[in-house]
Amino acid sequence: MRTPSWTEDELLLAGALVVRNGWRELRTNDRAVQELSELLRALPLHGPEARSLPSFRSPDSVSRKTTDFMTNHPHYTGKATRCGRPTLLMIDAFMQREAAMLQAAQTIEDLIASGDLHLLAPQPGEVDEDGVAAVEGRLLARWALSRERDPKLRKLKIGQALREGRPLRCEVCAFDFGRAYGALGDGYIEVHHVTPLHVSGTRTTRLEDLACLCANCHRMCHRSRPGESWRTPEALRDEMAKSAKTGPH
Repeated sequence: MRTPSWTEDELLLAGALVVRNGWRELRTNDRAVQELSELLRALPLHGPEARSLPSFRSPDSVSRKTTDFMTNHPHYTGKATRCGRPTLLMIDAFMQREAAMLQAAQTIEDLIASGDLHLLAPQPGEVDEDGVAAVEGRLLARWALSRERDPKLRKLKIGQALREGRPLRCEVCAFDFGRAYGALGDGYIEVHHVTPLHVSGTRTTRLEDLACLCANCHRMCHRSRPGESWRTPEALRDEMAKSAKTGPH
């Protein structure tokens, strides 16, 4: 069995290590490299066969990956090592949003340390249809989707809207399940975290952190594309407004 390719989560953690080191590579015997190797071997991303390989995310392989990050940075003047497009995308993401990416890496580290991520099963929709997960990490998408699908949390959010006299409809497109489907759709709506987990951290979800969305808008808020992997309802409304200006579809 070949060693599996690096996932977004693994690249995120390796990239954070390099950025914290001033965009310099780290050697195999560096304690930070050895600790990251141990963490990567524990992530719930690969099967037992992969994790049993001696070379799987070994300190040597982690050190080589830090070299990829350093030498493929645009300001590096030497010869770049060969690396895949996912690594290049992660380098660009750190350059564009360093603080957010470092926070995302810290959140994953905290969730792994607490043991919470090991309890979560993969969530439908955490990986896009083309197989590309959120640049901030598949594990954060798994955690966020799991929280959004918590039936108790959804019930509380719906109850808040009804108590405040607000119609139970999508906060982006105004779709109303009850109006469209009658009794079958009454009381139905999905919820979405307005602020991504890598920004909000691992705090307890508050009702004001959630927005009511229809299934289509919810999917579009989570749909990832290179360098972008999370949308607020406001950002999605902006996307729809820009699309409307181009004419009817």
